[in-house]
Amino acid sequence: MRHTVSMARGWESKSVESQIELAQERQSKAATPAKTPEQIALEEKRAELEFERTRVLHELEAATHPRHREMLQAGLRHLEDKLAALDQKL
Repeated sequence: MRHTVSMARGWESKSVESQIELAQERQSKAATPAKTPEQIALEEKRAELEFERTRVLHELEAATHPRHREMLQAGLRHLEDKLAALDQKL
Protein backbone atom coordinates (compact mmCIF):
# COMPACT_ATOMS: atom_id res chain seq x y z
CA MET A 1 0.00 0.00 0.00
CA ARG A 2 2.76 2.44 0.89
CA HIS A 3 4.45 1.77 -2.43
CA THR A 4 1.26 2.61 -4.32
CA VAL A 5 0.81 5.87 -2.42
CA SER A 6 4.42 6.95 -3.06
CA MET A 7 4.07 6.07 -6.75
CA ALA A 8 0.89 8.12 -6.95
CA ARG A 9 2.67 11.05 -5.36
CA GLY A 10 5.54 10.60 -7.81
CA TRP A 11 3.16 10.73 -10.77
CA GLU A 12 1.43 13.72 -9.25
CA SER A 13 4.68 15.65 -8.88
CA LYS A 14 5.65 14.76 -12.46
CA SER A 15 2.30 16.06 -13.63
CA VAL A 16 2.74 19.33 -11.74
CA GLU A 17 6.28 19.62 -13.06
CA SER A 18 5.14 19.12 -16.66
CA GLN A 19 2.36 21.68 -16.20
CA ILE A 20 4.89 24.22 -14.93
CA GLU A 21 7.19 23.53 -17.88
CA LEU A 22 4.28 23.89 -20.30
CA ALA A 23 3.29 27.22 -18.75
CA GLN A 24 6.88 28.46 -19.01
CA GLU A 25 7.05 27.42 -22.66
CA ARG A 26 3.83 29.30 -23.39
CA GLN A 27 5.21 32.39 -21.66
CA SER A 28 8.45 32.30 -23.62
CA LYS A 29 6.57 31.82 -26.89
CA ALA A 30 4.31 34.75 -26.08
CA ALA A 31 7.34 36.90 -25.25
CA THR A 32 9.05 36.25 -28.60
CA PRO A 33 7.93 38.58 -31.36
CA ALA A 34 6.00 37.09 -34.26
CA LYS A 35 8.04 36.36 -37.35
CA THR A 36 7.49 38.43 -40.44
CA PRO A 37 6.44 36.71 -43.67
CA GLU A 38 9.93 37.47 -45.01
CA GLN A 39 11.59 35.74 -42.04
CA ILE A 40 9.35 32.72 -42.47
CA ALA A 41 10.15 32.56 -46.20
CA LEU A 42 13.90 32.80 -45.48
CA GLU A 43 13.69 30.02 -42.91
CA GLU A 44 11.76 27.82 -45.34
CA LYS A 45 14.32 28.50 -48.05
CA ARG A 46 17.13 27.62 -45.62
CA ALA A 47 15.40 24.33 -44.75
CA GLU A 48 15.08 23.50 -48.47
CA LEU A 49 18.77 24.25 -49.05
CA GLU A 50 19.78 22.12 -46.04
CA PHE A 51 17.67 19.25 -47.36
CA GLU A 52 19.25 19.55 -50.80
CA ARG A 53 22.74 19.73 -49.25
CA THR A 54 22.07 16.51 -47.32
CA ARG A 55 20.90 14.81 -50.50
CA VAL A 56 24.03 15.89 -52.39
CA LEU A 57 26.25 14.67 -49.54
CA HIS A 58 24.60 11.25 -49.66
CA GLU A 59 25.04 11.07 -53.42
CA LEU A 60 28.66 12.14 -53.05
CA GLU A 61 29.30 9.29 -50.62
CA ALA A 62 28.02 6.78 -53.17
CA ALA A 63 29.52 8.36 -56.31
CA THR A 64 32.47 6.55 -57.84
CA HIS A 65 32.95 8.24 -61.22
CA PRO A 66 35.38 11.19 -60.96
CA ARG A 67 33.32 13.49 -63.21
CA HIS A 68 30.15 12.81 -61.26
CA ARG A 69 31.98 13.47 -57.98
CA GLU A 70 33.31 16.79 -59.35
CA MET A 71 29.82 17.81 -60.37
CA LEU A 72 28.43 16.94 -56.95
CA GLN A 73 31.25 18.78 -55.17
CA ALA A 74 30.58 21.88 -57.27
CA GLY A 75 26.89 21.63 -56.43
CA LEU A 76 27.73 21.25 -52.75
CA ARG A 77 29.93 24.37 -52.82
CA HIS A 78 27.12 26.27 -54.54
CA LEU A 79 24.59 25.19 -51.90
CA GLU A 80 26.95 26.09 -49.07
CA ASP A 81 27.51 29.55 -50.61
CA LYS A 82 23.74 30.06 -50.83
CA LEU A 83 23.33 28.95 -47.21
CA ALA A 84 26.06 31.35 -46.06
CA ALA A 85 24.41 34.23 -47.91
CA LEU A 86 21.04 33.33 -46.46
CA ASP A 87 22.45 33.14 -42.93
CA GLN A 88 23.60 36.73 -43.26
CA LYS A 89 20.01 37.78 -43.95
CA LEU A 90 18.67 35.84 -40.96
